[in-house]
Amino acid sequence: MKISYDRDLCQGHNRCYLLAPELFDVDDDGYAVLLVPGEVPADSEEKAKLAADNCPEYAITLIE
Repeated sequence: MKISYDRDLCQGHNRCYLLAPELFDVDDDGYAVLLVPGEVPADSEEKAKLAADNCPEYAITLIE
């Protein structure tokens, strides 16, 4: 599984960071930064799904 993140859709709610800090960080402007550009580690897949499901702007999608 990979994460696709659209910075243009992000509004800086930071739910992804709160739910999956091992996958996302926050930049100086308050927007998400994807920390895992390649394959999501197997033990983090559930958190990736949770982050994607909780993004109010649908800026995060998962690619199987």
